[in-house]
Amino acid sequence: MRRWLPNPLVSLVLFLAWLLLAMSADPANLLLAAALAVAVPLATRSLAPEPARIARPAAIVRLGFVVLFDIVVANIQVARLILGPESAIRPRFVWVPLAVRDPNAIAALAGIVTMTPGTLSSDLSPDRRYLLVHAFNAPDEAALVAQIKARYEAPLLEIYR
Repeated sequence: MRRWLPNPLVSLVLFLAWLLLAMSADPANLLLAAALAVAVPLATRSLAPEPARIARPAAIVRLGFVVLFDIVVANIQVARLILGPESAIRPRFVWVPLAVRDPNAIAALAGIVTMTPGTLSSDLSPDRRYLLVHAFNAPDEAALVAQIKARYEAPLLEIYR
């Protein structure tokens, strides 16, 4: 089974995502969704650093709700900043020290930071101990680092033990 589906969860997500994007479950879309669900993980399996070892799956759900909430709040904050005076915006690059070591956790953290409006993961230090984040508005560098570590990195540490 692993030979044809190296990552069954990714295959399932691809299958469902295709059907949702196509908004149809006709035979042609089912066949194409199945082909993508098999082909994409097979073609990309050499890119995966190592299989993810998830210690606390329930923490993923909690983190998901935190991220969704933060995305909504950040959209409102960014909109206010854009519509307000330009002098109120304090963009900066910030190096965030990382406690996570698992490559999957680091990738998840970088993705979460990038998905949240107003922040963007820019670089990872060669030793994987620091993530460079660009913030659209960060008047307090320490507060930004503390927020990323508390809201995203701490749950990832719990998930990827």
